[in-house]
Amino acid sequence: MNRRDFIWTLPGLGASLWLTGCATDPVTGKKTMVMMGKEQEVALDKQHSPHQFSEDYGISQDAGLNRYVADVGNRMAGISHRPDMPYKFQAVNANYVNAYAFPGGSIAATRGIMLELDSEDELAALMGHEIGHVNARHFAERQAQGTLLDIVTATATVAAGSKSPQYGELAQLIGSLGGGALLSHYSRDNEREADALGMEYMSKAGYTPEGMADLMDMLNSQSKSKPNALELMFATHPMSSERLATTRLALQTTYKDSARRPRQKERYMDHTARLRGLKPAIGEQQKGESMLNQKKYDVAEGHLRQALSLAPDDYPGLVLMAKTQMAMKRPQEAQPYLAKAKAIYPTEAQASQLTGVAHLQLKQPDRALAAFQEYDRLLPGNPNTTFLKGFSLEQMQNRQAAAQEYNRYLQMTRQGGQAKHAYSRLQGWGYVK
Repeated sequence: MNRRDFIWTLPGLGASLWLTGCATDPVTGKKTMVMMGKEQEVALDKQHSPHQFSEDYGISQDAGLNRYVADVGNRMAGISHRPDMPYKFQAVNANYVNAYAFPGGSIAATRGIMLELDSEDELAALMGHEIGHVNARHFAERQAQGTLLDIVTATATVAAGSKSPQYGELAQLIGSLGGGALLSHYSRDNEREADALGMEYMSKAGYTPEGMADLMDMLNSQSKSKPNALELMFATHPMSSERLATTRLALQTTYKDSARRPRQKERYMDHTARLRGLKPAIGEQQKGESMLNQKKYDVAEGHLRQALSLAPDDYPGLVLMAKTQMAMKRPQEAQPYLAKAKAIYPTEAQASQLTGVAHLQLKQPDRALAAFQEYDRLLPGNPNTTFLKGFSLEQMQNRQAAAQEYNRYLQMTRQGGQAKHAYSRLQGWGYVK
């Protein structure tokens, strides 16, 4: 799966994504052409942000950390240009370094980036930047420019051809999946505007805008020492020396006085102590994920075993180990890791999805179907799960039920190998001509 701009499919929201014409930009006050109003932004957010959070191994189960992130975000959201948006701020369990915003105000920071920040001011810069994207309506603007028309699916894509898919091949594909399949890729102009808005909001909220320069310095430094961990960050948020220079100029002029405020380092360290306790395990997971993406499965397995020895009940570590076992064509060995992951985080859906894929690898379609149905109960609306249910039913020789799922899937998307497989089955069974 390529990491492309976020929007899956127009069915579901479908007809609600019409061109609404000119609207007033809430930041500049100028007229701008957009494809959706506030209601559509919020609806799109509600439909898709839960799937991105799940791809990122769920919202952190550290309630204190989430409250802290939300407190910092809400402190600025209330004084932003769009204080009426239904903002939600949270940390997610992904190990890669990034933060992102959905158009309706759902904003997340990965635990990977939280470990690299040094102060609450840097966290405020990060949240302020993402609030800036929401306030400037960058997603709606890019929709109007026609840059977000790709259809993508959120989780494992089955290598479905005209014949039976080979789930050993699927397991290799699982290993290459990274976070951020649904994230929007912003332009440098978008980034500059979000930087400026972030500095405005954090300064008004009482933070030192030096935190924005600190954040950029950290990202530039990390890009040299951990390039794989920042790959998606720089793909979705283009970094440049010009952005840092613009920020430093603003500190010397517009924010000359507020830039003298002291940095709030102790507060940040206090509120992230539990997360920082996981840093050695997360570091091993980052190495394991890098090796997994390179299909160096034995090396990945070693790093992930070390990670689990340091944090045996860490949900992402367990799921990553299961993915590695499946990539090595060991679905039976993956099962205990997935079972433990589900017990640790029963409301998070990804482990259920992978359990179903493992059962398909083991040629147990009835058990696979039950796992996909469980996933659907936890996280409805994933087109990929609809296909997988259809495929499971096909393997169970339940042609009529499989046809219903395949037809439902084709109402969601018509692209890719899965769609070809679904259509060929419906055609071969006489449901379509």
